[in-house]
Amino acid sequence: MQLSKSRAVYSNPAWSPDGAKIVLLRGNAYDRENSTIDGGQTGNADLIWIPADGGDANLILPARGAGGPHFTNEKDRIYVHTPQGLVSLRYDGTDRRTHLVVKGQGLYFAEEPVPADDIVPSPDGQWVLAHVMNQLYVIAMPVVGGEPPTVNATSPAVPAKRLTDIGADYFAWADGGKTITWAVGASLFREPLSSISFEPPKDEKKEGEQKEGDKKDADAKASDKKDADKMGATSQTPDEKKDEKKDQKKDEKKEEKKLKEQEKDVQEIAVDLEFPRKTPKGTIVLRGASVVTMKGDEVLKNADIVVENNRIKSVGAKGSVPAGAKLFDVSGKTIVPGFVDTHAHWTEIRRGILDTQNWSFLANLAYGVTAGLDVQTGTNDMFAYQDLVDSGDILGLRAFSTGPGVFSDNNFQSAEEVKGVLTKYKKYYGTHNIKSYVVGNRKQRQFMVQASKELEMMPTTEGALDLKLNLTHVIDGFHGNEHTLPITPLYNDVIQMFAKSGIAETPTLIVNYGGPFGEEYWFQNSEVHDNAKLNHFMPHRVIDQRTKRRPGWFRKDEYEFPEFAAQMAKLARAGGLVGVGSHGEMQGIGYHWELWMLASGGMTPLEVIRCATVNGSKIIGRPADLGSIEPGKLADLVIMDKSPLDDIHNTNTIHWVMKNGELFEGDTLNQVWPEQKKLEPLWFWNNYDVPKAGDPLSYGKITQP
Repeated sequence: MQLSKSRAVYSNPAWSPDGAKIVLLRGNAYDRENSTIDGGQTGNADLIWIPADGGDANLILPARGAGGPHFTNEKDRIYVHTPQGLVSLRYDGTDRRTHLVVKGQGLYFAEEPVPADDIVPSPDGQWVLAHVMNQLYVIAMPVVGGEPPTVNATSPAVPAKRLTDIGADYFAWADGGKTITWAVGASLFREPLSSISFEPPKDEKKEGEQKEGDKKDADAKASDKKDADKMGATSQTPDEKKDEKKDQKKDEKKEEKKLKEQEKDVQEIAVDLEFPRKTPKGTIVLRGASVVTMKGDEVLKNADIVVENNRIKSVGAKGSVPAGAKLFDVSGKTIVPGFVDTHAHWTEIRRGILDTQNWSFLANLAYGVTAGLDVQTGTNDMFAYQDLVDSGDILGLRAFSTGPGVFSDNNFQSAEEVKGVLTKYKKYYGTHNIKSYVVGNRKQRQFMVQASKELEMMPTTEGALDLKLNLTHVIDGFHGNEHTLPITPLYNDVIQMFAKSGIAETPTLIVNYGGPFGEEYWFQNSEVHDNAKLNHFMPHRVIDQRTKRRPGWFRKDEYEFPEFAAQMAKLARAGGLVGVGSHGEMQGIGYHWELWMLASGGMTPLEVIRCATVNGSKIIGRPADLGSIEPGKLADLVIMDKSPLDDIHNTNTIHWVMKNGELFEGDTLNQVWPEQKKLEPLWFWNNYDVPKAGDPLSYGKITQP
């Protein structure tokens, strides 16, 4: 049954206590469709109500940053969380009252505590649930007059309890306020309010509260232990020492605290849903191309690639065609493995309310980027999009991600605390990639590395324009480092440190440090706005916004990316792991800009392609399936009209793209194998950018650096 009378973006609906009304947020659909960064609702949203059986919308007030509505047992008051705190008001927007402000530690640059992400009152109005510092707290609602009280979650002056170590994606009250519920990934947690103790555990004593007698006893025990250690060090046999170490490890395991989510009164309900991954059926032989396999420097001329279902069955000299196989002539073409974007950002995805026409995925696939890793997604929606791609519900590249970055607002005090947060990513989000973004001091960064290794995760980070910080990342064992190292030239000591440590380096020259962003060169020296292929896969309003007025004009000798690229060439030749990341600046074409900028520092085309393929597969942790053209690997291929080995700019002469064994036209993403079907029309195709039948698309003039 349709409830609304006008087209808009409706979100966060809540029933009134009597069930007669629905209160929700209403935003502008046009603005949401054409925005480059979506937060789930538009910035100009209104708080409205409609009758529960449908009808006209009634404006309560412009939301101005207010979150979704909530109710207590007061039938005539609506509660919303705003940047100023928890506010209640009447249905006509009058009698606004601020009840409570909850704050916690912010990011590293925040000098003062920052507001909670959301606050939800209990039905009886006695308690609130607050999401602050990425964890869920239950806090008593103070009843006071005058100025609303401020509660700091790190040092509350009212009864308060942290409920989670892993975190919470969503949360609510249930059973009339008797039960607290929250969800992480596909698991629902429930905890009775009555089971929560607001008293500190008996063995917890605040700093400075140790009694004098306890202190003397502790000092005496410590002294006895030192004497015993000295005596034992000379009398213990090697076997006894081994046994002692084993006992110590056992004691450490016993002392390891349970996560709060594992406490006896917390119930976890895992919702396990399994769907088959999309796997095409059939065998196709790609015949006659030059194949850059990325097995060393191997290039096979006039070769056959046999693809069965979604994997490569064989690659080599021309042979017999398997029975029932499709023979596909690619004579004169050059085939390389699918490109891997090791520092992607698909910021244009629609969040909260998902969009099955995800143009940022399509643009990347059309430009040969068959896999990528978004290294800071902001929200967990990307995991849902990844599932939609893998199941075949939407078309796109292999969309791996770290999920939301881990920042300093967690204020980690131990590796165990980090393990709690990373459990959310590994167990509940199903990713082994994690982005550690300036999580704190060096000890806290080491906690991140330690916890990641214990959970078999791959932490990447960035140095925030600080080379000394970058060097500590290498020494401490991070898997990856993002963005350019901000100093040039790099001498052999730094090059060897990076190369021999095995850390991955993705320079993102497109937004390099130390000078104008590399992307400005391409906006200035090539035709981007009128690029027909780009217009085919990107909304025209977005292209206008990004191309018509750039923030500056720079002489060619002002650009620093060739210098930074030269350092990457030195690192790659020293055995370092260099990747290619487009930073989401201009989906699809931006990846090629990054390839070309890497070549501007002296890398050969083959070295650049190695960074884009086999290195990329290692950096994102999937070398067994991606990165080279070998039997058993997933069939992700880029088929070009001209060889990039002759000129790296030929990467943009893509004729076909194969992803997961399915073959598509590079210009249109019309599928040619194993089915023949056109790409479903995109919502922004208003005839201005639909290619005419038989006409090639123009790629715009390219000026080489």
